[in-house]
Amino acid sequence: MQITDFNILEANLEHIRFAQQICDEMLESAKSRGTGIAKRSPEYVANKMLEGKAVIAFHNDGTWAGFCYIETWSHESFVANSGLIVNPIYRKAGLAKAIKTRIFALSREKYPNSKIFGLTTGLAVMKINSELGYEPVTYSELTQDENFWKGCQSCVNYDILMSKQKQNCMCTAMLYDPEEKKEEEDERFKKIAKKATLLERIEAKLRSTLNNLPQL
Repeated sequence: MQITDFNILEANLEHIRFAQQICDEMLESAKSRGTGIAKRSPEYVANKMLEGKAVIAFHNDGTWAGFCYIETWSHESFVANSGLIVNPIYRKAGLAKAIKTRIFALSREKYPNSKIFGLTTGLAVMKINSELGYEPVTYSELTQDENFWKGCQSCVNYDILMSKQKQNCMCTAMLYDPEEKKEEEDERFKKIAKKATLLERIEAKLRSTLNNLPQL
């Protein structure tokens, strides 16, 4: 099975019929891993589809294959890509990475100045996040919006989170800061420009030396 066997698109009205199946798979996945998850209702997932804040994947035969959605916090200063789930029959086909990449691109398109963050216990998701430019951070660097942390109440690790005053838990926090990335990119281009200028000077000096050589 190849990633070309799937179609990943922005979810819309016609996809809300998959909301219950998506929520069921999220819950089953959390149970099988023995990890916590912030539970979402089919209505919540359907609303994300209607708002244009979700992506959904299908196999070429029309079978539902995966899903992920966008949440915003702190007046859209922070964005989270949440609820990543892949249909069990299509796992290990590279679909999770493709969905994560698509929802990340949608987040950057809709909220270009927002910091994108995630909390996860999955090593595979951490690897994907790293490839997209996320970096591990402390919880203090995430949104402090109380509504975000209330979403963790249905997680089995919520008591741990609260006992640590929301400063640590079983999840790893990761953050993509567009301003920081812009600075890194600007610095990279400055270095490239500096090298190019130095090379031009060397070439000019070489041409001058060659032109000043005595003619034979």
